[in-house]
Amino acid sequence: MIQQNKNYDENDIQVLEGLEAVRKRPSMYIGSTGSGGLHHLVYEIVDNSIDEALAGYCTEIKVEILKGDIIRVSDNGRGIPVGIHPKEKISAATVVYTILHAGGKFGGGGYKVSGGLHGVGASVVNALSEWLELTVKDGENVWFQRFERGNYSEELKAVGKTTETGTSVMFKADGEIFEETVYDYEILLKRLREQAFLNTGIRISFSDLRDDENIQCENLYYEGGIRQFVEHIHETRGFESLSGDVIYISGNQGDMFAEIALQYNDSYNEIVLSFANNIHTKDGGTHETGFKNALSKVVNEYGRKMGLLKDKEKLSGDDIREGLVAIISVKLTECEFESQTKVRLGNPEVKPFIEKLVQEKLMNFLEENPDTAKIIFEKSLSALKAREAARRAREAERSKNAFGKSAMPEKLADCSERDTRYTEIYIVEGDSAGGSAKQGRDRRYQAILSLWGKMLNVEKARIDKIYGNDKLEPVVAALGTSIGEDFDIEKLRYGKVIIMADADVDGMHIRTLLLTFFFRYMRPLITNGNIYIAQPPLFKVWRGKQERYAFSNEERDKYIAELSENGKHKVETQRYKGLGEMDPIQLWETTMNPETRTIVKISMEDALKADEIFSILMGDKVEPRRKFIEKNAKFVQNLDI
Repeated sequence: MIQQNKNYDENDIQVLEGLEAVRKRPSMYIGSTGSGGLHHLVYEIVDNSIDEALAGYCTEIKVEILKGDIIRVSDNGRGIPVGIHPKEKISAATVVYTILHAGGKFGGGGYKVSGGLHGVGASVVNALSEWLELTVKDGENVWFQRFERGNYSEELKAVGKTTETGTSVMFKADGEIFEETVYDYEILLKRLREQAFLNTGIRISFSDLRDDENIQCENLYYEGGIRQFVEHIHETRGFESLSGDVIYISGNQGDMFAEIALQYNDSYNEIVLSFANNIHTKDGGTHETGFKNALSKVVNEYGRKMGLLKDKEKLSGDDIREGLVAIISVKLTECEFESQTKVRLGNPEVKPFIEKLVQEKLMNFLEENPDTAKIIFEKSLSALKAREAARRAREAERSKNAFGKSAMPEKLADCSERDTRYTEIYIVEGDSAGGSAKQGRDRRYQAILSLWGKMLNVEKARIDKIYGNDKLEPVVAALGTSIGEDFDIEKLRYGKVIIMADADVDGMHIRTLLLTFFFRYMRPLITNGNIYIAQPPLFKVWRGKQERYAFSNEERDKYIAELSENGKHKVETQRYKGLGEMDPIQLWETTMNPETRTIVKISMEDALKADEIFSILMGDKVEPRRKFIEKNAKFVQNLDI
């Protein structure tokens, strides 16, 4: 029994002073202490430089990853004020880095538009760093101050003379706070490239100097702004443009400014990215809602005006946005976000502003560019017809099941347990591997579904082609959730959906096809953490009755040395080319026994990145796929070609 403290008084109330609160609850300020939170530190410091650029005082920003995963961010802005703060009686620069909610973003006239954590960014980064060094150039003096875990032993002091202005911040993320302190170059590059697209005229140089033999540098400067952002997405994903040049819309109302760039392509997916004061609002908000509403209204009105739509016919938003890439960027004096991590914009006045702007300017564009308008409308109409075909196919599937056809696929060996806390299904390619899995499984809670033949690449097909597909229908039926708009995770029959394929190129292809299908049509399974990848061994190593299973070349070599006792004994090795080579007992021991197996959960930390990778790997264009493979081949291990 837990003993209760009866003497609950003022002594039990803990007050966290200053940055101590940040170190105690870091996730409240940066979202997490994992990879996302680590990279967020860099964003906060860069955002301060971006704000200086938006104010018209900074043109160049330099970001470097130094050896030891130390970050340095420098700009040529005005430099943080170094004078004595009238209230705090210390340098204003020190105030910015040590006191929460201090900065030039609270109505003092420092910044009209700003991103960042509402002025707490610099102090939060300082609090969560093992150390941070601040250098300020004010046109006369070079000022310097060092902090350690948010604290300082010496006040800001002049260390030299200069005619330049700007701010430089160098910091080392605190290993006591973060799960890891190693930065991902690609993650930072993506964010910095976004900032360069969103802020025309700013030059951002980004360097990774950690490895002398693999120094990476990017100079990011885009005169075309968000127009080039759209073109970049098309180029990297291999989309073919359908609607000519990128359509660009901009306008302002009071202190609100918005710009929108859009272009249609030959894919079946939509990419709508929205930003508020340079911050990616991944869950949308009033600006994104206003754009989508206006787009739907304009295209439908145009269709009726031109006699392209029947009286009661109406295109849905999904129809109109099929194959669309759009960037929405708004700049506001005061953004109202619906959470601290700023994934959704809440300003109510933005929605009618965007709706009016898009309705007026997009309708004018369509009327002045009938060829482009026709292409957009025909693309949307094609999507409508596909949606109607999908509805008919869905109803046909329902009627077949209603008239007595068994909903369960023939190749499903089900389990007896029904509680999804315990049940799991292995989706296995091939009858041979499926046979071994069925014999080796625990029948109480492990189900086996065997697949065969070439699976449909859903990246190249609309949803109407998915219903009734003989390779995908068994998966949908076994899981019980249906797909697309009918998807219902409450009907999921298994808590774990485990893809088990051979450890070779064909196996990788099957896993990618299945993951693409889940991502496009059953995405909640990924966001809910239901999808896993089985990890079968690559080698069996044995001497007599002593057996080891190795999952990498390094592990194989380790077991060979261990069993041979430094070459005294002969050791046998077997390379598993496929799951079918293992007997049921081996498959159970190595890949299916929950007590000894290794399975990898598929997560959805960055849906946009996943969306990009699936488009590249499974799309029609060869060149983007070739570039992706060449760039990432060095990270692939144990690829058996």
